[in-house]
Order: sequence, then structure tokens, then C-alpha cells
Amino acid sequence: MGEKMMAVEKENQVPDVEVTRYDITNMVYFIRNQQVMLDSDLAMLYQVETKNLNKAMKRNGQRFPKDFCFQLSKEEYDNLRFQIGTSSLEDNSYGGRRYLPYVYTEQGISMLASVLRSEVAINVSIGIMRAFVEMRRFIANNALLFDRISNIELKQLEYQKQTDEKLEQVFNYISGHEETSQKIFFEGQIYDAFSLLVSLIQKAEKEIVLIDGYIDIGTLNLLSKKGNAVAVTVYTQKRTKLTKTDIENFNAQYPALEVRYTKAFHDRFLILDRRTAYHVGASLKDAGKKCFGINLIRDEGIIKDIMQRLELETEA
Repeated sequence: MGEKMMAVEKENQVPDVEVTRYDITNMVYFIRNQQVMLDSDLAMLYQVETKNLNKAMKRNGQRFPKDFCFQLSKEEYDNLRFQIGTSSLEDNSYGGRRYLPYVYTEQGISMLASVLRSEVAINVSIGIMRAFVEMRRFIANNALLFDRISNIELKQLEYQKQTDEKLEQVFNYISGHEETSQKIFFEGQIYDAFSLLVSLIQKAEKEIVLIDGYIDIGTLNLLSKKGNAVAVTVYTQKRTKLTKTDIENFNAQYPALEVRYTKAFHDRFLILDRRTAYHVGASLKDAGKKCFGINLIRDEGIIKDIMQRLELETEA
């Protein structure tokens, strides 16, 4: 008989629920500028079903104003799910949650204990209140530290923003100035061809070497776009249309131009500072009149070979 009574007492005994500071702080969320706890977390701590906890709140609606309890919006619910995971928000009773969760502020949690009227609810609420007090004390004692951290983070964000903007400018510049190794111009693209050739000529810092068997005043018009301190040497055929007077007039305004003669080359080459070279499919004076291409020569050995051949094959 005594053992039976003890068994009944044990069955009716309220389980001891330990509410530690670690448990509570991981269940407290900051929503609408206030600290709140989810109905499902409170139901688990109070050892009741979530729906029954919220029913008790609704039966005593006058005790739960909006600063005590409120229902999350769909956006707030989705944001919370993203932060802590879907499973943490699901109510496992009766097939899962069928409505948006309610959250309770510190005052609402205290009111729940009086509404539920259970020893578990009272003990749990005391533990929760103590945890909230500790959290407030911690925040108050470290307010200056948090403010400093916030200022540091703001400075880091500003620095990161400035760095990102500078990197974007660099990448945009590189992208806008990245040189393609090949370019094709079709018949009639005279202006486009002229613009590209001018941009290439302007890249030279000290010296331009042009190998072109057919040059005239049009060629000199292109070469006049060079830098002031850049010397030009043109290798062409003796039957060129360029006169001695043309050369003198050019040198009077855009020094210095030297014209040499060779028959060793059929194709046209534009060499800048003896380190960058382009193979040009048409005479510069005829660029854009017919379809032609310009190719960047990346092999420095080829450029060196061309320069050596010029020295050997130049006519007197």
C-alpha cells in the first residue's frame, strides 16, 4: 500500500526543470527592438503544449497587451528561420506549426506564470527573470565596450567600402584598357582603324619603328600624333611617294623622323620602344579602306629578330 502511494506521488510530482543562463540566452531573440522568447521555447520550458500556452494567453487577452506579447509577421518569421534554422522554430506537436508563432517579452513571460498557475511555470519564470536581469546588467556594465566595438565595426565597414570602391575603379580601368591581341577592321571602317592606330602610336615613350613599303602624307598624319620626345624611324621602299620636302616639313614641327629603305619586308610592322610590336595587314595610309587585321606580337624574340634583320637589310 505504501509503495503504491509513493508511486502515485512520484507520478504526480512536478518534474524539476533546470533553467540555466546558457539555456535562456540562447532562446532570447531581439525583435522589434526588444528581447523576446518564442512560444514553442516557453512551452518546452513550462512543460505544456504550445497551443495550450497560447490558448491560455488568448483567454486572458486583457493581461497581454502588445508590449507583453505579439505574433510575428511572415517576414519576421522567415528572418528568424534563416538565423536559427527551420527545425528550431517548428512546433513538433500534432504535425507541426500551423500558424505564425507568438513571442513574449519579459513582462509577458512573467504574466504567463500567473496565468498557467503551475509550479513548473512559476519556477521557470523565476529562472527566466533572473537571466533577463543578468543580461541587462551585462549590457549596462559593458555599454562603453559595445560602443567602442560598434565604432570600430563602423570604421571597418567604411574602410572596406572605400577599399572596394578603389578596387572596383582599378578593375574597371584594367577592363577598359585591356589590350586585345587581335583586331579586325572591315571595309569602310576608316575612322575606327585610324583611332586604333593613333592610340597605339601614342603608347610609345621613346621610339617608334615603322616598316611599311608604301607610305605618304597620310602615314605622316598618323605619326604626328606621337609624343613630343618620341623619335620615329620609317623603313620603306625607295619608290615611296614621300618627298624630301615632306620629311623636312614633318621634322620642323614633329621631330625627329628618319626614313630608311629596305626590300626585306613584305608585311607591315609597328614597333614601340623595341619591346612591343604589331603586325599590320595593310599600309597605314590605307587602313580601313579594305578589310585588314592588326595582331599583337607577344614574343620578344621575334621583335629582336625583326630589329636585327632591319640592320642587315637596310639599303644605302
